[in-house]
Amino acid sequence: MISRFATGSSTAAAVRAARSTRTLRPFTITLRGLASAAIPSTQKGVIFYEPHGELFYKDLPVPKPKPNEILVNVKYSGVCHTDLHAWKGDWPLPVKLPLVGGHEGAGVVVAKGENVTNFEIGDLAGIKWLNSSCMSCELCEQGYEANCLKADLSGYTHDGSFQQYATADAVQAAQIPKGTDLAQVAPILCAGVTVYKALKTAELQPGQWVAISGAAGGLGSLAVQYARAMGLRVLGIDGGEGKEELFRSLGGEVFIDFTKTKDMVGAIQEATHGGPHGVINVSVSEAAISMSTEYVRPTGTVVLVGLPANAYVKSEVFSHVVKSISIKGSYVGNRADTREALDFFARGLVKSPIKLIGLSELPQVYSLMEEGKILGRYVVDTSK
Repeated sequence: MISRFATGSSTAAAVRAARSTRTLRPFTITLRGLASAAIPSTQKGVIFYEPHGELFYKDLPVPKPKPNEILVNVKYSGVCHTDLHAWKGDWPLPVKLPLVGGHEGAGVVVAKGENVTNFEIGDLAGIKWLNSSCMSCELCEQGYEANCLKADLSGYTHDGSFQQYATADAVQAAQIPKGTDLAQVAPILCAGVTVYKALKTAELQPGQWVAISGAAGGLGSLAVQYARAMGLRVLGIDGGEGKEELFRSLGGEVFIDFTKTKDMVGAIQEATHGGPHGVINVSVSEAAISMSTEYVRPTGTVVLVGLPANAYVKSEVFSHVVKSISIKGSYVGNRADTREALDFFARGLVKSPIKLIGLSELPQVYSLMEEGKILGRYVVDTSK
């Protein structure tokens, strides 16, 4: 159950008063003698102070960028299932507290640190899950920046995009072409990049079958489109009102409704003539993830993306060996994956099926996520 949103109750008012931020003066940031436009000292954002605690929509101080950072006036931010996990404290990696969540922020650069050379004031920029990494370890050298042991994560260990102004390391921030629809592109910055990387990890060939488990959700709806754009045949697995219609509208070929299908393994293998060559698990169902090891085609690849709390993937050893299947984990993409994923979007091959709401309505989205009622991706407008 979503905790009470802080509006109106005497208890909430008392907590807000206790945690209120003193009024600060507007500031400007100067770089090489040139000053940016005046930036307000306070902004609206959503913050929480303890796991599963109240979500406060309140005035927050505007952060100042470090020498290697840009300050982004966030216009829109997608809402990811990871944001729900962060708020609930589901994962063993501790979150920063208090925390402003969000990691699919799209907006305008309004200030930058003295060491930033790849962004100018007025450029469009995206805030990703990976805010920064050390860029000097073996993993970073090989393009696995997200796996860096010193990675800083937006909306988890670094205040994220559920606020009107947020900072991002200039090296990892996404370059967004001028004229881009910022509301539409916001989900690409995490959901799009993540599923695109997962499809690359599956190492499939055009014409082969890929199953998307959780095909009508925020990640799944984008995975269907990227898979189609990459020449793959797509089988979608999901359940609930409107999900098959959304899947088919995005170009999906075969839909399996788990709420109506008794023999899931048999139905999937029959539809794909022996099982999909790859499976992208973006659902947060432990049972669905383990089942994918059963219906995947011999020599096929199961890719793990969704992160249900305290879950394990179970694969029966005899079949795993005899079928020679692979199970791979796929995290978020690197800078090259981001550039490529954004290019698919820019060329019109991928679109974001979004529903816009105000930032102040964020708790309602979390409720829908917990109830499994999300179609596509919710995007918050930070001005509301």
